[in-house]
Amino acid sequence: MDFRDDVELDPSQVEDAGGGGGGGFPGGGMIIGGGGIIGLIALVLVFVLNNVGGGAEPAQRRPPANLSEQCHTGKDADQSERCRVVGVVNSIQDYWKQEISEYRQAKTILYSGRLRTSCGTASSAVGPFYCPGDQRVYLDLSFFDQLHEQFGAKGGPFAQAYVIAHEYGHHVQDVLGALGGQGGSSVPVELQADCYAGVWAHNAVRTGFYDKPFTPAEISEALDAAAAVGDDRIQRRTTGRIDPESFTHGSSEQRVNAFRRGYENGRPNDCATAELR
Repeated sequence: MDFRDDVELDPSQVEDAGGGGGGGFPGGGMIIGGGGIIGLIALVLVFVLNNVGGGAEPAQRRPPANLSEQCHTGKDADQSERCRVVGVVNSIQDYWKQEISEYRQAKTILYSGRLRTSCGTASSAVGPFYCPGDQRVYLDLSFFDQLHEQFGAKGGPFAQAYVIAHEYGHHVQDVLGALGGQGGSSVPVELQADCYAGVWAHNAVRTGFYDKPFTPAEISEALDAAAAVGDDRIQRRTTGRIDPESFTHGSSEQRVNAFRRGYENGRPNDCATAELR
Protein backbone atom coordinates (compact mmCIF):
# COMPACT_ATOMS: atom_id res chain seq x y z
CA MET A 1 0.00 0.00 0.00
CA ASP A 2 2.53 2.53 -1.21
CA PHE A 3 1.64 6.17 -1.71
CA ARG A 4 3.08 8.16 -4.57
CA ASP A 5 6.13 9.86 -3.11
CA ASP A 6 5.35 13.24 -4.65
CA VAL A 7 1.60 13.40 -3.98
CA GLU A 8 0.70 16.31 -1.71
CA LEU A 9 -1.17 15.52 1.49
CA ASP A 10 -3.87 17.70 3.04
CA PRO A 11 -3.32 17.33 6.81
CA SER A 12 -6.20 19.75 7.52
CA GLN A 13 -8.56 16.78 7.04
CA VAL A 14 -7.13 15.07 10.14
CA GLU A 15 -6.68 16.52 13.62
CA ASP A 16 -4.63 14.95 16.39
CA ALA A 17 -6.41 15.74 19.66
CA GLY A 18 -3.78 14.07 21.83
CA GLY A 19 -5.00 11.99 24.71
CA GLY A 20 -5.84 11.60 28.32
CA GLY A 21 -8.73 13.96 28.93
CA GLY A 22 -12.09 15.42 28.07
CA GLY A 23 -12.27 18.32 25.65
CA GLY A 24 -14.20 17.77 22.48
CA PHE A 25 -17.71 18.97 21.80
CA PRO A 26 -20.86 19.04 23.91
CA GLY A 27 -24.17 17.91 22.56
CA GLY A 28 -26.15 14.81 21.77
CA GLY A 29 -26.54 12.18 19.11
CA MET A 30 -25.59 8.58 18.57
CA ILE A 31 -22.27 6.98 17.80
CA ILE A 32 -22.42 5.14 14.48
CA GLY A 33 -20.40 2.16 13.39
CA GLY A 34 -16.92 1.25 14.40
CA GLY A 35 -15.06 -1.75 15.62
CA GLY A 36 -13.64 -2.97 18.87
CA ILE A 37 -16.34 -4.75 20.81
CA ILE A 38 -18.89 -2.13 19.88
CA GLY A 39 -21.35 -4.78 18.72
CA LEU A 40 -21.77 -5.97 22.29
CA ILE A 41 -20.76 -3.45 24.92
CA ALA A 42 -19.72 -0.14 23.41
CA LEU A 43 -23.14 1.45 23.37
CA VAL A 44 -23.58 0.39 26.99
CA LEU A 45 -20.18 1.84 27.80
CA VAL A 46 -21.02 5.15 26.14
CA PHE A 47 -24.29 5.30 28.08
CA VAL A 48 -22.50 4.70 31.36
CA LEU A 49 -19.80 7.28 30.66
CA ASN A 50 -22.34 9.90 29.62
CA ASN A 51 -24.86 9.38 32.40
CA VAL A 52 -22.79 8.29 35.36
CA GLY A 53 -19.67 10.32 34.69
CA GLY A 54 -17.35 7.50 35.65
CA GLY A 55 -15.61 4.88 33.61
CA ALA A 56 -12.00 4.08 32.95
CA GLU A 57 -9.35 6.41 34.21
CA PRO A 58 -8.05 8.77 31.54
CA ALA A 59 -4.93 7.63 29.77
CA GLN A 60 -1.68 9.43 30.44
CA ARG A 61 -1.95 12.73 28.62
CA ARG A 62 -0.33 12.66 25.19
CA PRO A 63 0.33 16.02 23.56
CA PRO A 64 -1.28 16.40 20.14
CA ALA A 65 0.93 16.02 17.10
CA ASN A 66 1.17 18.87 14.62
CA LEU A 67 0.28 16.99 11.46
CA SER A 68 0.68 20.06 9.26
CA GLU A 69 4.38 20.05 10.13
CA GLN A 70 4.84 16.30 9.77
CA CYS A 71 2.68 15.22 6.84
CA HIS A 72 3.51 16.86 3.52
CA THR A 73 3.78 14.16 0.84
CA GLY A 74 3.10 10.52 0.15
CA LYS A 75 6.65 9.75 1.22
CA ASP A 76 5.72 10.92 4.73
CA ALA A 77 2.61 8.72 4.60
CA ASP A 78 4.78 5.68 3.90
CA GLN A 79 6.95 6.43 6.92
CA SER A 80 4.51 7.58 9.62
CA GLU A 81 1.30 5.95 10.86
CA ARG A 82 -0.41 9.29 11.48
CA CYS A 83 0.59 10.59 8.08
CA ARG A 84 -0.65 7.34 6.56
CA VAL A 85 -4.05 8.06 8.13
CA VAL A 86 -3.91 11.51 6.49
CA GLY A 87 -3.17 9.94 3.12
CA VAL A 88 -5.95 7.37 3.44
CA VAL A 89 -8.47 10.00 4.51
CA ASN A 90 -7.38 12.26 1.64
CA SER A 91 -7.84 9.47 -0.90
CA ILE A 92 -11.23 8.39 0.48
CA GLN A 93 -12.60 11.92 0.46
CA ASP A 94 -11.17 12.67 -2.96
CA TYR A 95 -13.02 9.65 -4.35
CA TRP A 96 -16.37 10.49 -2.76
CA LYS A 97 -16.05 14.14 -3.79
CA GLN A 98 -15.75 12.94 -7.38
CA GLU A 99 -18.65 10.52 -6.99
CA ILE A 100 -21.20 12.62 -5.05
CA SER A 101 -21.81 16.24 -6.02
CA GLU A 102 -23.15 17.17 -2.58
CA TYR A 103 -20.31 15.49 -0.69
CA ARG A 104 -19.01 17.48 2.29
CA GLN A 105 -15.64 16.75 3.83
CA ALA A 106 -15.59 15.15 7.28
CA LYS A 107 -12.57 15.59 9.53
CA THR A 108 -10.95 12.63 11.29
CA ILE A 109 -10.02 13.15 14.94
CA LEU A 110 -7.17 11.05 16.33
CA TYR A 111 -7.35 10.62 20.09
CA SER A 112 -6.48 8.32 22.98
CA GLY A 113 -8.03 7.85 26.39
CA ARG A 114 -11.35 9.66 26.55
CA LEU A 115 -12.84 12.45 24.47
CA ARG A 116 -16.09 14.39 24.50
CA THR A 117 -17.84 14.58 21.14
CA SER A 118 -21.18 15.81 19.90
CA CYS A 119 -22.34 12.22 20.34
CA GLY A 120 -21.20 12.06 23.97
CA THR A 121 -18.05 10.91 25.67
CA ALA A 122 -16.05 8.22 23.88
CA SER A 123 -13.28 6.05 25.21
CA SER A 124 -10.71 3.83 23.55
CA ALA A 125 -12.97 0.82 24.19
CA VAL A 126 -15.54 2.12 21.73
CA GLY A 127 -13.27 1.69 18.73
CA PRO A 128 -13.44 3.87 15.60
CA PHE A 129 -16.79 5.56 15.03
CA TYR A 130 -18.62 8.23 13.07
CA CYS A 131 -20.56 10.97 14.87
CA PRO A 132 -23.34 12.47 12.74
CA GLY A 133 -23.77 15.23 15.32
CA ASP A 134 -20.54 16.91 14.20
CA GLN A 135 -19.87 14.87 11.04
CA ARG A 136 -16.49 13.66 12.22
CA VAL A 137 -14.74 10.31 12.27
CA TYR A 138 -13.07 9.45 15.59
CA LEU A 139 -10.13 7.09 15.67
CA ASP A 140 -7.97 5.76 18.49
CA LEU A 141 -4.98 4.15 16.80
CA SER A 142 -4.63 1.64 19.65
CA PHE A 143 -7.74 -0.04 18.22
CA PHE A 144 -5.61 -1.66 15.56
CA ASP A 145 -3.51 -3.36 18.23
CA GLN A 146 -6.75 -4.59 19.79
CA LEU A 147 -7.94 -5.84 16.42
CA HIS A 148 -4.80 -7.96 16.14
CA GLU A 149 -4.26 -9.04 19.74
CA GLN A 150 -7.84 -9.62 20.91
CA PHE A 151 -9.71 -10.51 17.75
CA GLY A 152 -7.03 -12.34 15.79
CA ALA A 153 -6.88 -10.09 12.74
CA LYS A 154 -3.62 -10.18 10.80
CA GLY A 155 -3.48 -6.40 10.79
CA GLY A 156 -1.46 -4.37 8.33
CA PRO A 157 -1.80 -0.94 6.73
CA PHE A 158 -4.70 -1.92 4.52
CA ALA A 159 -6.65 -3.32 7.46
CA GLN A 160 -6.40 0.20 8.90
CA ALA A 161 -7.50 1.70 5.59
CA TYR A 162 -10.55 -0.59 5.51
CA VAL A 163 -11.64 0.52 8.98
CA ILE A 164 -11.27 4.20 8.10
CA ALA A 165 -13.09 3.71 4.79
CA HIS A 166 -15.93 1.97 6.64
CA GLU A 167 -16.41 4.98 8.92
CA TYR A 168 -16.40 7.32 5.93
CA GLY A 169 -19.03 5.04 4.44
CA HIS A 170 -21.25 6.19 7.30
CA HIS A 171 -20.49 9.80 6.42
CA VAL A 172 -21.56 9.09 2.84
CA GLN A 173 -24.81 7.66 4.19
CA ASP A 174 -25.24 10.80 6.29
CA VAL A 175 -24.65 13.08 3.29
CA LEU A 176 -27.19 11.10 1.26
CA GLY A 177 -29.74 11.13 4.07
CA ALA A 178 -29.60 7.35 4.38
CA LEU A 179 -28.06 7.00 7.82
CA GLY A 180 -30.13 5.08 10.35
CA GLY A 181 -31.43 1.64 11.15
CA GLN A 182 -33.73 -0.15 8.75
CA GLY A 183 -36.62 -2.04 10.28
CA GLY A 184 -35.03 -1.55 13.69
CA SER A 185 -31.76 -3.19 12.63
CA SER A 186 -28.43 -1.44 12.16
CA VAL A 187 -26.95 -4.41 10.28
CA PRO A 188 -27.92 -3.28 6.73
CA VAL A 189 -26.44 0.17 7.42
CA GLU A 190 -23.18 -1.34 8.67
CA LEU A 191 -22.94 -3.73 5.72
CA GLN A 192 -23.50 -0.86 3.31
CA ALA A 193 -20.60 0.99 4.95
CA ASP A 194 -18.46 -2.11 4.40
CA CYS A 195 -19.55 -2.18 0.77
CA TYR A 196 -18.72 1.51 0.36
CA ALA A 197 -15.25 0.76 1.79
CA GLY A 198 -14.81 -1.83 -0.94
CA VAL A 199 -15.98 0.64 -3.60
CA TRP A 200 -13.30 3.09 -2.51
CA ALA A 201 -10.65 0.35 -2.56
CA HIS A 202 -11.62 -0.50 -6.13
CA ASN A 203 -11.30 3.13 -7.22
CA ALA A 204 -8.50 4.35 -4.94
CA VAL A 205 -5.84 4.46 -7.64
CA ARG A 206 -8.03 6.97 -9.52
CA THR A 207 -7.51 9.48 -6.72
CA GLY A 208 -3.82 9.76 -7.53
CA PHE A 209 -2.60 9.01 -4.04
CA TYR A 210 -1.30 5.49 -4.78
CA ASP A 211 1.29 4.20 -7.21
CA LYS A 212 -0.80 1.23 -8.32
CA PRO A 213 -3.97 -0.71 -7.49
CA PHE A 214 -3.96 -2.64 -4.25
CA THR A 215 -2.54 -6.14 -4.35
CA PRO A 216 -4.52 -9.32 -3.53
CA ALA A 217 -2.47 -9.59 -0.33
CA GLU A 218 -3.53 -6.08 0.72
CA ILE A 219 -7.18 -6.77 -0.05
CA SER A 220 -6.91 -9.94 2.04
CA GLU A 221 -5.89 -7.74 4.99
CA ALA A 222 -9.20 -5.90 4.63
CA LEU A 223 -11.20 -9.11 4.29
CA ASP A 224 -9.46 -10.55 7.33
CA ALA A 225 -10.22 -7.41 9.36
CA ALA A 226 -13.85 -7.49 8.22
CA ALA A 227 -14.14 -11.10 9.36
CA ALA A 228 -12.46 -10.33 12.69
CA VAL A 229 -15.09 -7.74 13.62
CA GLY A 230 -18.08 -9.84 12.58
CA ASP A 231 -20.68 -10.05 15.35
CA ASP A 232 -20.58 -13.83 15.43
CA ARG A 233 -16.82 -13.95 15.94
CA ILE A 234 -16.89 -11.21 18.58
CA GLN A 235 -19.74 -12.89 20.45
CA ARG A 236 -18.01 -16.26 20.36
CA ARG A 237 -14.83 -14.75 21.77
CA THR A 238 -16.51 -12.66 24.47
CA THR A 239 -19.49 -14.76 25.55
CA GLY A 240 -18.91 -18.21 24.10
CA ARG A 241 -22.23 -18.17 22.24
CA ILE A 242 -23.75 -16.61 19.14
CA ASP A 243 -27.06 -14.72 19.14
CA PRO A 244 -27.95 -13.54 15.61
CA GLU A 245 -30.91 -11.58 16.99
CA SER A 246 -28.50 -9.23 18.77
CA PHE A 247 -26.21 -8.61 15.79
CA THR A 248 -25.44 -4.93 15.19
CA HIS A 249 -22.88 -5.07 12.36
CA GLY A 250 -23.41 -8.43 10.65
CA SER A 251 -21.67 -11.78 10.71
CA SER A 252 -18.10 -12.27 9.54
CA GLU A 253 -19.38 -13.79 6.30
CA GLN A 254 -21.77 -10.90 5.70
CA ARG A 255 -19.11 -8.28 6.32
CA VAL A 256 -16.58 -9.99 4.05
CA ASN A 257 -19.18 -10.40 1.31
CA ALA A 258 -20.26 -6.76 1.59
CA PHE A 259 -16.70 -5.46 1.24
CA ARG A 260 -16.01 -7.89 -1.59
CA ARG A 261 -19.16 -6.81 -3.43
CA GLY A 262 -18.07 -3.18 -3.35
CA TYR A 263 -14.50 -4.00 -4.29
CA GLU A 264 -15.35 -6.27 -7.19
CA ASN A 265 -18.03 -4.02 -8.70
CA GLY A 266 -16.62 -0.61 -7.79
CA ARG A 267 -20.04 1.05 -8.02
CA PRO A 268 -21.81 2.70 -5.05
CA ASN A 269 -25.21 1.84 -6.54
CA ASP A 270 -24.38 -1.85 -6.05
CA CYS A 271 -24.33 -1.27 -2.28
CA ALA A 272 -28.10 -1.01 -1.81
CA THR A 273 -28.92 -2.26 1.68
CA ALA A 274 -31.61 -4.64 0.42
CA GLU A 275 -28.98 -6.52 -1.57
CA LEU A 276 -26.61 -6.93 1.39
CA ARG A 277 -28.86 -8.67 3.90
